[in-house]
Amino acid sequence: MLPLFITLQTLFGDAKARLSGEEKGATAVEYGLLIGLVSMVLITAIVLLGPAFTTMMNNIIAQLP
Repeated sequence: MLPLFITLQTLFGDAKARLSGEEKGATAVEYGLLIGLVSMVLITAIVLLGPAFTTMMNNIIAQLP
């Protein structure tokens, strides 16, 4: 969890530094690509893990009184 926090902190620190410079157009494209990549990873994870998660929740519900 700590490496994720450090990565996000670095990402936002870099974003702030870059947005204040003259590379605003290139930075916007880079962050757009990054958002697209993160979205693809999340969608892939949901598609692959969705059925297993549904099965696990159904088993838990079945064991409740």
